[in-house]
Amino acid sequence: MLNKLSLVLASLNVIIGRFAICSAGNAQYANPNIPTIAKYFGTKGRYEEVNPHLVDDILSVNKSNVEPPSPDCKAVHITAVLRHGTRYPSSKYVKDMKNIYGLVLTKANGTESWLRDLKTQWKMWYTEEMDGHIVDKGRDDHRHLAVRLATSFPTLISAENLRNNRFQFFTSSKHRCVASIKAFEEGLATFWKTEESQFKHEENDELMRFFDQCRRYIHDVANNRTALAEVDLFRSRPEMRRVQEKVADRLQVPYSDITTDLVEAAFLLCAYDFAIKTENSPWCILFDEEDAQVLEYMSDLKQFWKRGYGHDINRKSSCSLFHDMFSRLDRVANESRFGEVTEAVTVQMGHAETLLPLLTLLGLFQDELPLNSSNYAAQRSRAFRSGLVVPYAANLVLVLYDCQAGLRLQALLNERPLPFPNIPHPAPLYHTVKQAYQQLLQGCSFKKECELPSHT
Repeated sequence: MLNKLSLVLASLNVIIGRFAICSAGNAQYANPNIPTIAKYFGTKGRYEEVNPHLVDDILSVNKSNVEPPSPDCKAVHITAVLRHGTRYPSSKYVKDMKNIYGLVLTKANGTESWLRDLKTQWKMWYTEEMDGHIVDKGRDDHRHLAVRLATSFPTLISAENLRNNRFQFFTSSKHRCVASIKAFEEGLATFWKTEESQFKHEENDELMRFFDQCRRYIHDVANNRTALAEVDLFRSRPEMRRVQEKVADRLQVPYSDITTDLVEAAFLLCAYDFAIKTENSPWCILFDEEDAQVLEYMSDLKQFWKRGYGHDINRKSSCSLFHDMFSRLDRVANESRFGEVTEAVTVQMGHAETLLPLLTLLGLFQDELPLNSSNYAAQRSRAFRSGLVVPYAANLVLVLYDCQAGLRLQALLNERPLPFPNIPHPAPLYHTVKQAYQQLLQGCSFKKECELPSHT
């Protein structure tokens, strides 16, 4: 059930007039429980680092972000594509975590308090059986998100629309996604004081795990050892070697003992301890901000070449989800002319691998130059930062409004306004958006893009 303490605290915050600080500054990192490097955890980052005001009030909503385009506008439909909540590490990473922990216990030297804590206080609690399953924090991520979205769009995300069967819930078949959609439903049920039995969701891997269905993507990228060549090259770059040497120096072990895999594992131990337990782990002391930026770039390189702009098939693999999204919007647009919309809300639960290709297909977060192994310094201000785009519980929300000037479409990413590329209006006319994506709407056939020649 929804964390009752969170609800009580949220209500008290309203009563006594406490308002969370939502600024672009780093004030939230003054909290000793938050690692100073928390904003560099990439796809392993928690949602609160993107929206720091939630640290003080997990149910707070910035009303200015969800205002209608004009007073005459009425919201008629929402389509939301979500990433699952916080999860355990995969079994592959757990193996590397055990290796770095074993090295620290047997070889690391020094009298620093953080190292003493690592050796005597911190215990290896991750197991390979955890393998990406959802954690309690991950369920809370979506219980709280559900309440915030219902607060932001009360005329659409409402108990009445649920009773009238105007909701659709879809999810990937993966356990962490099914658990996340159930938690989202629990959040709404508690918020509305209704029965959870009224909620029904459908598993649909063709939409939410399209990357597993796309044969060309599997052949050219997922199973192609050369597809991530730029990531492999970066691992041997001076920037990464310097991080290895600094970690070895801090542990007082030979440089040859510290591989890039072990550095990454130690960084992930810091990230997962924080995301799951909200602990500023002693593992975090191993890295300064420059180290974290280098490791974040390595992670972003992987996402760029495996899910983003690096290979064209990455984005084209999301054609089916792209067309499904616009088909829903078209159907609502046609129905709204007659005053009755049959589907008010669609919620689709997937993965970072679901959202990133779709956002890339939409032309969002594209840098002038592609990310590669040799331009780390030039890409410090890059738009493609996976931690800001797809942290745990990331969400793309499209809101269709019926206005006097016509139908308008507003996009939000992680509850913040998201402008469409090359369209200046924050909520442009729907037909303007369709014109911008006309080439994709007329083409972008999943079957055509994903088929392989018979000889392959």
